[in-house]
Amino acid sequence: MNIIIVGGGMVGKNLVQQLSEDGNNITVIDLEEDNINAITTKYDVNGIVGNGATHRIQQEAGIEDADLLIAVTGSDELNLLCCIIAKKEGKCQTIARVETPVYRADADYLKEQLGLAMVISPEYVAAKEISRLLRFPSAIKIETFANGNVELLKFRLPEGSKLAGMSVKEVVTKLKCDVLICTIERDSDTYIAYGDFVFKDKDIISIIASHKNADEFTKKVGFETHSAKNVMLAGGGEITHYLCEMLPKHGMNVKVIEKDRHICEEMCSDFGKISIINADTSDIDILIEEGVRDTDAFVSLLDLDEENILLSLTMKNLSKGKIITEIKKADFDAIAKNLDLDTTVNPKTITSDMIVRYVRATQNTLGSNVETLYNFIPGKATAAEFIVKENSPIASIPISELKLKKNILISSIIRNGHVILPRGNDVIIPGDSVVIVSEFMPLHDISDVLK
Repeated sequence: MNIIIVGGGMVGKNLVQQLSEDGNNITVIDLEEDNINAITTKYDVNGIVGNGATHRIQQEAGIEDADLLIAVTGSDELNLLCCIIAKKEGKCQTIARVETPVYRADADYLKEQLGLAMVISPEYVAAKEISRLLRFPSAIKIETFANGNVELLKFRLPEGSKLAGMSVKEVVTKLKCDVLICTIERDSDTYIAYGDFVFKDKDIISIIASHKNADEFTKKVGFETHSAKNVMLAGGGEITHYLCEMLPKHGMNVKVIEKDRHICEEMCSDFGKISIINADTSDIDILIEEGVRDTDAFVSLLDLDEENILLSLTMKNLSKGKIITEIKKADFDAIAKNLDLDTTVNPKTITSDMIVRYVRATQNTLGSNVETLYNFIPGKATAAEFIVKENSPIASIPISELKLKKNILISSIIRNGHVILPRGNDVIIPGDSVVIVSEFMPLHDISDVLK
């Protein structure tokens, strides 16, 4: 596909990395020459310095031949204007990033009236991710495949875990759980879960299962399975506003700590049933007084990554609940992993991943049969969903006889809405939905898994 990306910030860079690896022709537009130089030096893409919301710059970028324009600058209005011009000048699809809650509320209207393929808000999708995690507090990350029939969940094994010292192949026989363990993250290394791999405390494991079987597995290994009931949010920004709308619908009691009195007054007006506390989150005594020791979950959503990280580390010593930390900058993602934080959420990374999934689904209609692809261990492991077509090279052959590439795992088969966790004698048939876990590599077609 010919893709134009307007905006060379973190979201734009993430998109360039993933979409260029898929073999797309990418042109990036940004006002800052340094951003363009950094991107074109690192990736085999075209770069243009200029305003992407102008007719001249879009023409220079090749809008007439473009299949898709993605506007992800820091300005909502600029992004929407880019898409309007692109629709007038070319025949491409358009995606706009919007951050202002007012525009987010009009997302369906904007899509219809402006002919946009997608309107995406980083803060909104981050809030959705946090909401999912609070409904399953033991998980670090949750993804779904096959219209929600299959879940991919990541957990960190605690000290004294039942799985420590147990091999992957022993999990099914000893615990009698119908789940498939996909990957293990240990220190800075990632391993595809082969049968003889032995677990250690603090390993991060990824499993694939139906919702029912995932719930059974987590109970047997001693994880918390009930959703959080009492949630404390630090900071009164846009993600917090979205969570104040979402969480009560799931029966959660929400308390917000915000030091700006004006923001507190606005939130009291908007959310009458939410407890809003005007206080500084750096005052630990106030947090204790407000019940942080007994809360089921604490979510740090302050303006600065440094403040979020320090606050979350402090809460790990005060609270037994789930700790979720917002990270905005890419540089802090690696730092956060080394600090043993519970769960981190990066709105910009989630946004770029969702856009990439949409692009890959679009490509499905152009010859590739990837339905969904999650980069669930960034740069190291992917999970891809495929629909198996007639005459597929993996169809009608027992899985044990398929000549798979190294570090490829067929993790689930979905047939007529039923989830099959594949064993050696199972056979994939046309029409099946198949989820493949692999080391980070481009997978455009199901045949790519074969040697």
